[in-house]
Amino acid sequence: MKRLRERYQALLLDLDGTLYRGPEVIEGAPEALADSVAAQRLVYVTNNASRGPDVVARHLAELGFAAETDDVVTSAQAAARLLAERLDSGATVLIVGTDDLAKEVEAVGLRSIRRFNGAAPDAVVQGHSPETAWPDLAEAAYALSADALWVAANTDKTLPNERGLAPGNGAMVAALRAASGREPVVAGKPYAPLLEDALVRAGTRSALVVGDRLDTDIEGANRVGLESLLVLTGVSTLDELRDAPADLIPTYVSESLDALNHPPVEDEATDLADDLAERLRGNPGRAVRVRASGSEIR
Repeated sequence: MKRLRERYQALLLDLDGTLYRGPEVIEGAPEALADSVAAQRLVYVTNNASRGPDVVARHLAELGFAAETDDVVTSAQAAARLLAERLDSGATVLIVGTDDLAKEVEAVGLRSIRRFNGAAPDAVVQGHSPETAWPDLAEAAYALSADALWVAANTDKTLPNERGLAPGNGAMVAALRAASGREPVVAGKPYAPLLEDALVRAGTRSALVVGDRLDTDIEGANRVGLESLLVLTGVSTLDELRDAPADLIPTYVSESLDALNHPPVEDEATDLADDLAERLRGNPGRAVRVRASGSEIR
């Protein structure tokens, strides 16, 4: 019987909560991915827009993962693409986020600014930064009141790190939403742009999305018609899974990433009323199928 990973030509791997928490690697994750199968592409897909792909790749390599810059796809890149599709070359974009986010905006031919006097910028782009403060949000609110395009890299409410769950970019987006009464165009998971960019990078749609969040990784996979594996090493829990709506249900669930290297338990589709914890305990190291293959998500 095939190992779970051998059913796909690519793995689209979330980072925060799936491979690491803050600066700390999740135990066993590098070893789980080191057992690569021939011609399988590993694409690292992150909603975190705070770091460029080169920085992310170096961090992954330091933690023991095989990663090059071209293997990393970030929500900052997806946000920059959305801006470039909607704005003329040279248009002005107000940055709420890191310098790496600004670099992605400039790489697509747009001009980044932090403050403005007089004419408002053409757009606002918002990504996670631990340095974002009230003046940054106020500047963005002024631009949004002048009808600037608003693109958010992601709307994750929380960000897992070694201490627990910290406020994510979505918490800052919520502040601007409250101040402006507007809704952003969102580049990251669960929306399609980031995962579609990852599929282009992978060069195939035979891909498994692997992540720790129902409301980003799993919903995103369902939106673009991909199968998914929820790992219980980050944000989402079995209790949340039992109560989740259909569009947040993964194909598989496992306790760790090493389940990729074992055949899944899929003799029948698991009813969410069943005791998933018991099934996982009874099949250590293996993923349990939650959703029937080909079942429709609405």
